[in-house]
Amino acid sequence: MQQQLKCIAEAGQRLWTLRHAGNRCPATLNHVRRSSSIRTLQDAFRDPNSPFHLPPGTIGPDSPDPPPELLAEFLHTKAQAETVSPEEEARAQLSEMGYDPSSFWEQKIVWGDHDAFQHVNNVRYVRFFESSRIEWMVSLAQEIGGPQREADMLAGRGISLILKSISIDYKRPVVYPDTLLVAHKPHLGSSASADSSKRLPKTHFYLKGAVWSYAQRRIVTECDSVLVWYNYDKLAKCDPGEEARVALKGRMCLGA
Repeated sequence: MQQQLKCIAEAGQRLWTLRHAGNRCPATLNHVRRSSSIRTLQDAFRDPNSPFHLPPGTIGPDSPDPPPELLAEFLHTKAQAETVSPEEEARAQLSEMGYDPSSFWEQKIVWGDHDAFQHVNNVRYVRFFESSRIEWMVSLAQEIGGPQREADMLAGRGISLILKSISIDYKRPVVYPDTLLVAHKPHLGSSASADSSKRLPKTHFYLKGAVWSYAQRRIVTECDSVLVWYNYDKLAKCDPGEEARVALKGRMCLGA
Protein backbone atom coordinates (compact mmCIF):
# COMPACT_ATOMS: atom_id res chain seq x y z
CA MET A 1 0.00 0.00 0.00
CA GLN A 2 2.79 2.41 0.94
CA GLN A 3 4.58 1.65 -2.35
CA GLN A 4 1.37 2.38 -4.31
CA LEU A 5 0.95 5.71 -2.54
CA LYS A 6 4.55 6.56 -3.29
CA CYS A 7 4.05 5.85 -7.00
CA ILE A 8 0.89 7.95 -7.05
CA ALA A 9 2.67 10.75 -5.24
CA GLU A 10 5.54 10.75 -7.71
CA ALA A 11 3.18 10.80 -10.68
CA GLY A 12 1.13 13.61 -9.17
CA GLN A 13 4.26 15.59 -8.42
CA ARG A 14 5.45 15.31 -12.01
CA LEU A 15 2.08 16.56 -13.28
CA TRP A 16 2.12 19.43 -10.81
CA THR A 17 5.65 20.34 -11.85
CA LEU A 18 4.70 20.46 -15.52
CA ARG A 19 1.62 22.57 -14.86
CA HIS A 20 3.52 25.15 -12.87
CA ALA A 21 6.97 25.05 -14.42
CA GLY A 22 6.57 28.04 -16.75
CA ASN A 23 8.30 30.52 -14.45
CA ARG A 24 10.57 28.12 -12.53
CA CYS A 25 14.23 27.40 -13.03
CA PRO A 26 15.65 23.84 -12.83
CA ALA A 27 17.05 24.46 -9.34
CA THR A 28 13.59 25.48 -8.12
CA LEU A 29 12.01 22.40 -9.66
CA ASN A 30 14.53 20.14 -7.92
CA HIS A 31 13.75 21.86 -4.65
CA VAL A 32 10.02 21.26 -5.19
CA ARG A 33 10.64 17.56 -5.77
CA ARG A 34 12.80 17.24 -2.67
CA SER A 35 10.50 19.23 -0.38
CA SER A 36 7.24 17.47 -1.30
CA SER A 37 5.89 14.85 1.04
CA ILE A 38 3.49 11.99 0.54
CA ARG A 39 1.14 13.48 3.11
CA THR A 40 1.05 16.83 1.28
CA LEU A 41 0.25 15.11 -1.99
CA GLN A 42 -2.39 12.94 -0.35
CA ASP A 43 -4.07 16.12 0.91
CA ALA A 44 -3.88 17.57 -2.58
CA PHE A 45 -5.46 14.42 -4.04
CA ARG A 46 -8.41 14.96 -1.69
CA ASP A 47 -8.77 18.67 -2.57
CA PRO A 48 -11.34 19.12 -5.41
CA ASN A 49 -9.54 22.32 -6.45
CA SER A 50 -6.22 20.53 -6.90
CA PRO A 51 -5.02 20.07 -10.52
CA PHE A 52 -4.42 16.38 -9.71
CA HIS A 53 -7.49 15.71 -7.53
CA LEU A 54 -8.46 12.04 -7.30
CA PRO A 55 -12.20 11.61 -6.62
CA PRO A 56 -13.11 8.87 -4.12
CA GLY A 57 -13.14 5.43 -5.72
CA THR A 58 -10.67 6.33 -8.49
CA ILE A 59 -7.00 5.55 -8.89
CA GLY A 60 -4.04 7.55 -10.13
CA PRO A 61 -2.66 7.60 -13.68
CA ASP A 62 -1.45 4.37 -15.25
CA SER A 63 1.93 5.93 -16.02
CA PRO A 64 4.08 8.54 -14.30
CA ASP A 65 4.76 10.06 -17.71
CA PRO A 66 2.74 13.24 -18.41
CA PRO A 67 -0.04 13.19 -21.03
CA PRO A 68 1.26 14.30 -24.45
CA GLU A 69 -1.04 17.35 -24.55
CA LEU A 70 0.19 18.56 -21.14
CA LEU A 71 3.81 18.11 -22.17
CA ALA A 72 3.17 19.99 -25.42
CA GLU A 73 1.55 22.86 -23.51
CA PHE A 74 4.52 23.04 -21.16
CA LEU A 75 7.05 23.07 -23.99
CA HIS A 76 5.08 25.75 -25.84
CA THR A 77 4.94 27.96 -22.74
CA LYS A 78 8.64 27.47 -22.10
CA ALA A 79 9.51 28.33 -25.71
CA GLN A 80 7.42 31.50 -25.53
CA ALA A 81 9.08 32.58 -22.30
CA GLU A 82 12.50 32.12 -23.87
CA THR A 83 11.78 34.01 -27.10
CA VAL A 84 9.44 36.86 -26.04
CA SER A 85 10.81 39.74 -23.97
CA PRO A 86 8.85 40.89 -20.89
CA GLU A 87 8.06 44.20 -22.63
CA GLU A 88 6.76 42.51 -25.77
CA GLU A 89 4.69 40.11 -23.71
CA ALA A 90 3.20 42.94 -21.64
CA ARG A 91 2.21 44.99 -24.69
CA ALA A 92 0.76 41.97 -26.47
CA GLN A 93 -1.23 40.76 -23.46
CA LEU A 94 -2.67 44.18 -22.56
CA SER A 95 -3.55 44.88 -26.20
CA GLU A 96 -5.32 41.53 -26.40
CA MET A 97 -7.33 42.50 -23.29
CA GLY A 98 -8.52 45.63 -25.08
CA TYR A 99 -6.28 48.21 -23.42
CA ASP A 100 -5.52 51.19 -25.63
CA PRO A 101 -1.86 51.18 -26.82
CA SER A 102 -1.98 54.99 -26.89
CA SER A 103 -2.21 54.88 -23.08
CA PHE A 104 0.81 52.61 -22.52
CA TRP A 105 3.15 54.14 -19.95
CA GLU A 106 6.36 52.38 -18.92
CA GLN A 107 7.20 53.03 -15.27
CA LYS A 108 10.55 52.00 -13.81
CA ILE A 109 10.49 51.19 -10.12
CA VAL A 110 13.12 52.93 -7.99
CA TRP A 111 14.24 52.01 -4.49
CA GLY A 112 12.49 55.04 -3.04
CA ASP A 113 9.11 53.69 -4.19
CA HIS A 114 9.31 51.19 -1.30
CA ASP A 115 7.74 51.79 2.09
CA ALA A 116 8.42 50.25 5.51
CA PHE A 117 6.75 47.03 4.40
CA GLN A 118 9.43 46.53 1.71
CA HIS A 119 7.16 46.81 -1.33
CA VAL A 120 6.00 49.64 -3.58
CA ASN A 121 3.78 51.92 -1.51
CA ASN A 122 0.09 51.82 -2.41
CA VAL A 123 -0.09 55.57 -2.99
CA ARG A 124 2.51 55.37 -5.76
CA TYR A 125 0.05 53.57 -8.00
CA VAL A 126 -2.21 56.64 -8.10
CA ARG A 127 0.65 58.51 -9.78
CA PHE A 128 1.42 55.60 -12.08
CA PHE A 129 -2.20 55.49 -13.25
CA GLU A 130 -2.21 59.28 -13.64
CA SER A 131 0.76 59.18 -16.03
CA SER A 132 -0.96 56.59 -18.23
CA ARG A 133 -4.27 58.45 -18.05
CA ILE A 134 -2.66 61.71 -19.20
CA GLU A 135 -0.91 59.82 -22.01
CA TRP A 136 -4.32 58.54 -23.12
CA MET A 137 -5.94 61.99 -22.80
CA VAL A 138 -3.23 63.52 -24.99
CA SER A 139 -3.88 60.98 -27.74
CA LEU A 140 -7.64 61.61 -27.49
CA ALA A 141 -7.12 65.39 -27.74
CA GLN A 142 -4.89 64.87 -30.79
CA GLU A 143 -7.62 62.82 -32.43
CA ILE A 144 -10.33 65.38 -31.68
CA GLY A 145 -8.51 68.62 -32.52
CA GLY A 146 -4.82 68.15 -33.12
CA PRO A 147 -1.94 69.91 -31.31
CA GLN A 148 -4.00 72.95 -30.29
CA ARG A 149 -6.67 70.82 -28.60
CA GLU A 150 -3.91 68.86 -26.88
CA ALA A 151 -2.33 72.06 -25.54
CA ASP A 152 -5.70 73.39 -24.34
CA MET A 153 -6.62 70.12 -22.64
CA LEU A 154 -3.33 69.91 -20.76
CA ALA A 155 -3.47 73.59 -19.75
CA GLY A 156 -7.07 73.45 -18.54
CA ARG A 157 -8.45 75.80 -21.17
CA GLY A 158 -11.93 75.36 -22.55
CA ILE A 159 -13.33 71.82 -22.49
CA SER A 160 -11.08 69.17 -21.02
CA LEU A 161 -11.35 66.25 -18.60
CA ILE A 162 -11.27 66.06 -14.82
CA LEU A 163 -10.96 63.02 -12.56
CA LYS A 164 -14.08 62.47 -10.45
CA SER A 165 -13.18 59.23 -8.66
CA ILE A 166 -10.78 56.30 -8.72
CA SER A 167 -10.79 52.88 -7.05
CA ILE A 168 -7.74 50.63 -6.97
CA ASP A 169 -7.51 46.86 -6.61
CA TYR A 170 -4.10 45.74 -5.38
CA LYS A 171 -3.57 42.18 -6.55
CA ARG A 172 0.14 41.49 -5.90
CA PRO A 173 2.96 43.50 -4.26
CA VAL A 174 5.75 44.89 -6.44
CA VAL A 175 9.37 45.18 -5.33
CA TYR A 176 12.55 46.74 -6.70
CA PRO A 177 13.92 46.10 -9.28
CA ASP A 178 11.02 45.99 -11.72
CA THR A 179 9.45 47.86 -14.61
CA LEU A 180 5.71 48.29 -14.99
CA LEU A 181 3.55 48.86 -18.04
CA VAL A 182 0.45 50.90 -17.19
CA ALA A 183 -2.55 51.00 -19.54
CA HIS A 184 -6.15 52.22 -19.76
CA LYS A 185 -9.30 51.59 -21.76
CA PRO A 186 -12.63 53.50 -21.71
CA HIS A 187 -15.90 51.69 -21.02
CA LEU A 188 -19.58 52.33 -20.24
CA GLY A 189 -19.60 51.08 -16.67
CA SER A 190 -20.13 47.80 -14.83
CA SER A 191 -23.88 47.72 -15.53
CA ALA A 192 -23.47 48.05 -19.30
CA SER A 193 -23.34 44.28 -19.85
CA ALA A 194 -26.70 43.89 -18.12
CA ASP A 195 -28.29 46.71 -20.14
CA SER A 196 -27.75 46.36 -23.88
CA SER A 197 -29.50 49.69 -24.49
CA LYS A 198 -27.12 51.68 -22.30
CA ARG A 199 -25.62 54.63 -24.09
CA LEU A 200 -22.57 56.76 -23.56
CA PRO A 201 -23.42 59.49 -21.00
CA LYS A 202 -23.05 63.05 -22.27
CA THR A 203 -20.91 64.39 -19.43
CA HIS A 204 -18.80 61.47 -18.15
CA PHE A 205 -17.40 58.00 -18.88
CA TYR A 206 -15.41 55.23 -17.17
CA LEU A 207 -11.75 54.39 -17.62
CA LYS A 208 -10.33 51.03 -16.55
CA GLY A 209 -6.61 50.74 -15.82
CA ALA A 210 -4.12 47.93 -15.36
CA VAL A 211 -0.50 47.63 -14.22
CA TRP A 212 1.58 44.80 -15.70
CA SER A 213 4.82 43.76 -13.99
CA TYR A 214 7.71 42.77 -16.25
CA ALA A 215 9.30 40.78 -13.41
CA GLN A 216 6.12 38.87 -12.49
CA ARG A 217 4.79 38.77 -16.08
CA ARG A 218 1.22 39.45 -15.01
CA ILE A 219 -1.22 42.18 -13.96
CA VAL A 220 -0.43 43.26 -10.41
CA THR A 221 -2.86 46.17 -9.92
CA GLU A 222 -6.10 47.35 -11.52
CA CYS A 223 -8.20 50.48 -11.20
CA ASP A 224 -11.46 51.96 -12.36
CA SER A 225 -12.09 55.68 -12.57
CA VAL A 226 -14.73 58.15 -13.67
CA LEU A 227 -13.71 61.03 -15.93
CA VAL A 228 -15.96 64.06 -16.38
CA TRP A 229 -16.00 66.42 -19.34
CA TYR A 230 -15.34 69.81 -17.74
CA ASN A 231 -15.52 73.38 -19.01
CA TYR A 232 -12.59 75.06 -17.26
CA ASP A 233 -13.73 78.51 -18.40
CA LYS A 234 -17.12 78.09 -16.71
CA LEU A 235 -15.91 75.69 -13.97
CA ALA A 236 -18.74 73.24 -14.65
CA LYS A 237 -19.23 69.82 -16.20
CA CYS A 238 -20.46 69.89 -19.77
CA ASP A 239 -21.27 68.07 -22.98
CA PRO A 240 -18.03 67.97 -25.03
CA GLY A 241 -19.83 67.91 -28.35
CA GLU A 242 -20.46 65.33 -31.04
CA GLU A 243 -16.87 65.18 -32.30
CA ALA A 244 -15.53 64.18 -28.88
CA ARG A 245 -18.31 61.65 -28.37
CA VAL A 246 -17.66 60.01 -31.74
CA ALA A 247 -13.95 59.69 -30.97
CA LEU A 248 -14.71 58.19 -27.56
CA LYS A 249 -17.25 55.75 -29.00
CA GLY A 250 -14.66 54.65 -31.53
CA ARG A 251 -12.26 53.78 -28.72
CA MET A 252 -15.02 51.81 -27.00
CA CYS A 253 -15.86 50.08 -30.32
CA LEU A 254 -19.48 51.26 -30.00
CA GLY A 255 -19.85 52.49 -33.55
CA ALA A 256 -21.81 55.59 -34.49
